[in-house]
Amino acid sequence: MSKDLGSLMRQAQKMQEKMAQVQKELASKTCEASAGGGMVTAVVNGAQEFVSVKIDPSVVDPKDTEMLQDLVLAAVNEGLRRSKQMASDEMGKLTAGLGLNIPGFF
Repeated sequence: MSKDLGSLMRQAQKMQEKMAQVQKELASKTCEASAGGGMVTAVVNGAQEFVSVKIDPSVVDPKDTEMLQDLVLAAVNEGLRRSKQMASDEMGKLTAGLGLNIPGFF
């Protein structure tokens, strides 16, 4: 193995280790999103896992469950969007110095 190839392999291994660390850190971070003026709040972690939902009791109407479903869906989707953006930002910091622009990477 040439000296340059060995150096490249070490750099790739370091990058892989850093990426694993960032992914671990992201799993412990959360994003919160609300719908209906704060009537429904969803929490999603950096691993794009839905963690919790809070529903204001005043929005619970057995005759209009469709509205509540829509609010939950909107809050969860916004939480996921924010979580993906957070992950993308963190991975972007990691790859910024490499000049990498890999579409769909994060």
